[in-house]
Amino acid sequence: MNGLPDMAQNLAEGVASRAIGAKSVPDIVLCPPAPLLPSVGAAITGAPVKLGAQDCHPKEKGAHTGDVSATLLAAIGCRYVIVGHSERRTDHGETDSGVKAKAQAALDAGLIPIICVGETGAERDAGKTTEVIAAQVAGSTPESASQQNVVIAYEPVWAIGTGRTATESDIETAHAQIRETFGQKNGSASDLRILYGGSVKGSNAAAILRTPGVNGALVGGASLNADDFWSIIEACP
Repeated sequence: MNGLPDMAQNLAEGVASRAIGAKSVPDIVLCPPAPLLPSVGAAITGAPVKLGAQDCHPKEKGAHTGDVSATLLAAIGCRYVIVGHSERRTDHGETDSGVKAKAQAALDAGLIPIICVGETGAERDAGKTTEVIAAQVAGSTPESASQQNVVIAYEPVWAIGTGRTATESDIETAHAQIRETFGQKNGSASDLRILYGGSVKGSNAAAILRTPGVNGALVGGASLNADDFWSIIEACP
């Protein structure tokens, strides 16, 4: 929940201009707060940058004041939507089944859901990381999910906004667990895109992105500055 219209537009234009001038770029998705989606979408028009939202409601329409449907997000140009982010799981009490319903709504609307999973500090300290990740992946992914139509983001809750980052070994283990669990439920997962999120910045992006099983990053605070964000994009192998 950062940014006002001018700031968001300047940031989006900064990323878009760099992407247009680059010889090649990975998939780049900007996910601003819902009221800023139109202006950010306009700012990236013509650039190899896609638009995404931070959340959606599981229903297509109805008496759900304050919520936004996946159908509406698709209609205004979104291609992706984040569901099940740890802050929504914590702040809004979202459950795996609720995240699954949102992910299915996204798929029904033609969007690609970025489904977030990850353990808390207490769960990590209790040695439950593998158990928690497996349960969240199994419970949060719809039966219609495939390695082509969803993205999974591993975000250890204890590493978000804390400056702490999981070790490369931790990340590799977690991503392997996600791929295995997804494959058991939804078929092949060899090409499933799994992102790492948790205090990713220019100084550690290269090491994280070259870790086996990591296919990208879910960037938080470092995305609020075009130069910082671009340094992470340039670190993509």
